[in-house]
Formats: sequence, structure tokens, C-alpha cells
Amino acid sequence: MKKKILKHLAVILGLMMISLMGVYVGLAIYYHNAFAYGTWINGVYCTGKSIQEVNDELVKDFTYEGLTVYDQDGNAFLIPAEQISYQFDFGRALEIYQKQQNSWMWIDSLFHEHIAKLTPVVSYNPEEFEACFAALPICLAKLPEEDCRVEIVKTNQGYELINERENVLNLEAARDAMTAAIEDSQTDLYLLEAGCYQDLALTDEMQGTLQMWEKLDAFLQCGIVYQMGEEQLPLDASVISGWIALDENGSFLLDEAGQFQLREDAIEEFVKELAAEYDTVGVSRQFRATRGELVTVEGGLYGNRIDQKAEVAYLTQAFYERRQEIHKPAYLQEAWVQGKEDIGSTYIEVDMKEQKMYYYVDGVLQIDTPIVTGNVSRRMGTPSGVNYVYLKQKNRILRGANYASHVDFWMPVKGNIGIHDAAWRDRFGGEIFKTNGSHGCINTPREAMEQLFDMAPVGTPVVMFY
Repeated sequence: MKKKILKHLAVILGLMMISLMGVYVGLAIYYHNAFAYGTWINGVYCTGKSIQEVNDELVKDFTYEGLTVYDQDGNAFLIPAEQISYQFDFGRALEIYQKQQNSWMWIDSLFHEHIAKLTPVVSYNPEEFEACFAALPICLAKLPEEDCRVEIVKTNQGYELINERENVLNLEAARDAMTAAIEDSQTDLYLLEAGCYQDLALTDEMQGTLQMWEKLDAFLQCGIVYQMGEEQLPLDASVISGWIALDENGSFLLDEAGQFQLREDAIEEFVKELAAEYDTVGVSRQFRATRGELVTVEGGLYGNRIDQKAEVAYLTQAFYERRQEIHKPAYLQEAWVQGKEDIGSTYIEVDMKEQKMYYYVDGVLQIDTPIVTGNVSRRMGTPSGVNYVYLKQKNRILRGANYASHVDFWMPVKGNIGIHDAAWRDRFGGEIFKTNGSHGCINTPREAMEQLFDMAPVGTPVVMFY
């Protein structure tokens, strides 16, 4: 009885083994022409699918518009896929990958996924590609090697080195890189990163030009900056390049030590031009009057005047010593504010048309008073111009050809013309100046005059206009 039971068990186990082996072999045969369990290709689930089925899905999801090529300056150029008859297919890549899978080891797939990233097999028309390649701006602009120059040229910004033999595009290398990128279905290609630029060989003359440029570039690196009020004026290459002496052929003149020579009087010319631009004594100014108008004020004694002799001496020494500094120029006459806008926000305004005087401190109106200016009917009209308070006195006798008048407060602004109180007047403003004006001074009510005398220091700008 026991032997009979064992015999039955053996038969059952045998049948089970045969069944399992049949299933295993069956699945191995099944996966022989299909992808193994747990296979993912380019994000597509491929288990049990044929090469054609997977290819159809991959082709459906794959798009390629062409290759964008970037040169070393970041300019982009497109080679459109349709213009080179670009085609692609995953069939060959899938066939190779599928053969790498051992269908008899399908059980291993139950425990490990097979994830792959495949690229399609690409084809395109070489002649059409060559036509697109030749039409690219980087190819059209390519100079023959013999025409690539090394030269120093003069520009508005100074001297510039033209080196057309540095970082030159190698067309053969660029072509090879583009074809490789297209065959790999890449969308972007950076020619600089792909090593498509190279330096061309230099002649002895070109080597000499590069050595001259290194010396010139160092010579032009001036660290002096002129402080003109709030404005800074650096002596950069655009300025210094105009100082260098040249021979009749336009070549640089060098001294015995091989250093650049300056043009005779070059620094003097620069300082003269600086003064012409920033000297403000007597210049025409645009001034926003309290009455709201923009008036033109010409002449006067106020302003800045650069000491040209002192500046030539300074600049000559500082330049050759290669100083690095911010420099405020020396002045023969210095206004309260330097630069082209030298009046600032603290000033006395004398509006002779309106017969009003105002005093501003840091842009805030402090005094607003009527006045009487020079008698225009007797040709004693107070002159226009931007002047300044150059003296302050009390208890002064003002004398003229036929008068002597005592004033408590005297603030001269131009010669014998000044601002003062006038006890002999009981009215100010209006049109008094036309027939009964002063001898040229600015007559001011005593209370306002005392206030102005105490507040406005010597040097205060005085803007006078009609």
C-alpha cells in the first residue's frame, strides 16, 4: 500500500515538472520574438510586443525639427529637418536590443525591470545638407586663411587689436560636428564646446604686432580720473590714444628705450579742452526762475576757472608715474559747486523784470522780497549775469559822482554794484526802476536786507536777469 502511494506521488510530481517545464519553454518561445517582461524603452511599456509594434509607438511620439547651431558669439542658425530630407526609424536599434535579451532567462524579468533609452537610426540627403551648410552665415563670412590679418587700428574708443587668426572656425570640423549631431538627433550644437575653433599660425610680422599691442594696451591703461563736480572723467584709452606721437606713415614713434612718445603739447591741448568745457565764468546758463520760466543768463563773474598751468604740471608727472587716483583739478577761481551746473541749490535770485529777490538755501525758499534795481530810463539798468557776494560790510557810505548815501548793510556782487538797504525809499517793487531806479544797485527793504546779510555768506551765487 505504501509503495503504491509513493508511486502515485512520483507520477504527480513528474507531471507537474513536465507542466512547469512546458510553461517555461512556452514563455521562452513567446519572448523569443517579443520583448521580455518588464521592458520599458523610451518610456514605452514593451512587454510581449513585437519590434514593429514598439517601433510604431516610438515613431509616433518622436519629433525632430532640426539642428540649431550656435557660434562662439551665441548667434543661432537652424538647419531644418525637412530641408535635408531627415528620416528616422527605431527598427534597427530595437532589433539589436531585442537580441540582447535572453528569452530563456525570462524569469529573471520577474524580479528586474529592463529600462532602455534608444536613439533612432537616422538618414538624410547629404547633398541637401551640404547646400544648407554652405548657406549658413558662419560659412559665408569665413575668410580665406591668407586674408586673416593681425592689425592695430584706431577707433573712436582708442586703439583696437584686430586678430582674425584667433578662434577661427574650422569648417571641416564644424561640418563633421553637425553631421554627427544630426545623426544623433541632437537639437542643439555649440561649435565652441565642440572644438570647432582654432588659432591660425602667425608670421614674424604678426608676432611683432601682437608684442606691440601688449605694450600699447599697457600704456593706455591710465588710472587717473578727473572729478568735475559730481561727474567723473576717466582718462581712458579714447583720450590717451590721441596723445601718442606718430610718424608720417602713421606708425608709432618710440624713444630709445622702446617706449611710446607723446605728441608735443598733447597734455597742454587736453587741459585746454578740459578748461573750455568746464570753465563756467561768464558762460551762458539756463536757469529756472521762480516765476516758472526757463531764462538764459549770460555773463557775470561767478564760476570755475581751471588753473591750466598747474594741471599740465600735475598731469605730466602723474601720467608718467602711472598713478591710480581720483583727482580734483586746481582752480584759479572756484565756485561753490564744480562741474557744468555750478550754481547749486543755495543762491540769491534777482528777477529784475518782476522786481523781486529770492534767497534759497538747499533748494528751500528763505527770503522773498520786492526790490528796486537800476534806473533803465537813465541807462543805469542793473546788468544781467551770474555773480557772487564777494564782501559783506555794515555802516557803509556809498559814493558816486553826485551822491553819498549811508547804508546799514552792504553786499557787493560785481564791482560797485551790490545789494543794500535803502532808507530813502518807502516803496519797493512794481515799475519804480523804470524811472526812479537806483544807480545800478539792488535796493532792498531793510528788514529783508538784514535777514539776507545774516544768512548769506561770502561766495553765495547771485543770479541776475530780466
